Amino acid sequence: MQEKPYLDNGAKLINIKVRIKEMGILKMTYVPPVNDMAFALKHSARMDEISDLAVFEDMDNDVLEAVLDEAAKLARDVWAPLNWTGDQQGAKLVDGAVKTADGFKDAYWQYVNSGWNALPHTPEFGGQGLPWTLSMATNEMWNTANMSLSLCPLLTQAAIEAIETHGSDDQKKTYLEKLISGEWAGTMNLTEPQAGTDLAAIRSIAKKDGDHYLLTGQKIFITFGDHEFTENIIHLVLARIDGLPEGNDGLGLFIVPKFMVNKDGSIGERNDVKPVSLEHKLGIHGSPTCTMQYGDNGGAKAFLVGREGEGLKNMFIMMNNARIGVGLQGVAICERAYQQALGYANERVQGFSLTDKGGDRVTIINHADVKRMLVTMKAYTEAARALAYSAGSALDFAHNSTGEEQRRKSKARVDLLTPLVKAWCTDLAVEVASMGVQVHGGMGFVEETGAAQHYRDARILPIYEGTNGVQSMDLIFRKVLRDGGTAALAHIEEMKSLDHPVLKEALKDLEDVTQWLLKTAAEDLNLIAASGTTYLKLFAMTAAGALMANQMEVAKKSDTPFHKTKVKTAAYYLEALLPQVLGLKQSIMDGQKYALDMQNEELSV
Repeated sequence: MQEKPYLDNGAKLINIKVRIKEMGILKMTYVPPVNDMAFALKHSARMDEISDLAVFEDMDNDVLEAVLDEAAKLARDVWAPLNWTGDQQGAKLVDGAVKTADGFKDAYWQYVNSGWNALPHTPEFGGQGLPWTLSMATNEMWNTANMSLSLCPLLTQAAIEAIETHGSDDQKKTYLEKLISGEWAGTMNLTEPQAGTDLAAIRSIAKKDGDHYLLTGQKIFITFGDHEFTENIIHLVLARIDGLPEGNDGLGLFIVPKFMVNKDGSIGERNDVKPVSLEHKLGIHGSPTCTMQYGDNGGAKAFLVGREGEGLKNMFIMMNNARIGVGLQGVAICERAYQQALGYANERVQGFSLTDKGGDRVTIINHADVKRMLVTMKAYTEAARALAYSAGSALDFAHNSTGEEQRRKSKARVDLLTPLVKAWCTDLAVEVASMGVQVHGGMGFVEETGAAQHYRDARILPIYEGTNGVQSMDLIFRKVLRDGGTAALAHIEEMKSLDHPVLKEALKDLEDVTQWLLKTAAEDLNLIAASGTTYLKLFAMTAAGALMANQMEVAKKSDTPFHKTKVKTAAYYLEALLPQVLGLKQSIMDGQKYALDMQNEELSV
């Protein structure tokens, strides 16, 4: 902790550590909630059914518990203590190379050497072949322990999936084993100064040069675009192909290695790519966000992934992988902020009990409104976890089910859930982290307690990998309207099997609004677009409510302390939080027209 002086009321210089000790404030570390993770995996992500898939024949409950327990040790003991260090030191650009915070490289290699990066990937290239759903739980731990550090393997996983899905046999042979092991890292290079969400406006260009291309241009906001963790970094870059038409049809997805790879797999010459600056950010200071320059010396050697003109389609393999991963980061920040606030509320003594004003002062967890905030944080976190894990299980079924119909339905389900997980879980991260600051009161607004870091770190998540407004458009136009509402209505019908009055009312509203969207799409696209964010919230909160209702019914069958608490937490979500959505139907169907009626010039009046 930094040594920072301040002046007390007597104008005497004292140390910030003294103030923190006197106020009962502790900088909380992270204890992975293994029990809730295992419960969500079993009862929201259908892990027993996943274990029955032929490809996961070695997966059983013992493996699940062993994986969670071992991951928890690394997350708690190695990664979590560096979260504050990364925030305070940040990453620096020194002589054209990125230097990360103290301890980050060692922590990364403890993760790699323990095999964690390889957990869900194919054994053909050195992966361990365990379910993607299980890796979501371990990924949640890395993100909660240290979100800045976890961003490096998150982008590597996205690069792996893109090469695995669309790469040539030679590309798989050259890159996958090192990426899967974590010996090399991967990145995703999409954004340019003039091309944020509008990727058709990309100006980076790749020109054919024999068996490869020469790529020139600049990319911004590139997470871990450079670092000293690994001897090579494999950039996946979206660029315009010289000679192809403007727009999306002219794009290609390219592998651009930091160092060329020789035929024997050894590292070759440095490629024409480098970081030229780092962003100064609100949060995630430990993660280097780079501006990358390609082709200052004639062009970076680039290798096409898939076919020319299909770059945008191929890029979405990475993007969808990353969107679920970012949604999981939302769960992670919720958990970290909750644990921080809970620890503080148990330590901070202030005020008297309403029912015993003549007694001793009490810790603030005994005040009703603080208790309300803590229970809200806990319920939101567990509901978000259940929703994210359920998307992970749909991914496992989509990839590994033997029946074509089961794969098709599971693919439709994961497509539907992806924008819900990305947007709702990350919006919750901001809300829950803000609530965590509120629990701390004034001490949450100063940096020394650590609560402010979680709030700052959370704010990027609704922006990452397609803003949450983009997610709402994806949900409406690509996931609901494209198939005439088939996948959405099927999911709603499935959720109707759960018997809870508020859930049933929410499902009725969700079904009515979905039908309204299908009808209104033929009349007013702007109106349904304006309703997208609210519709996504209605859908996500209701889907999470169904999962919590199911968890509550399972938990009622046991009388352990964990299960009794689960019943109460789920009941709070269903009775105190889910009713928020019951007014959204009118907001969507009747209210949003007033936003569109407002003329642009009227906004400045």
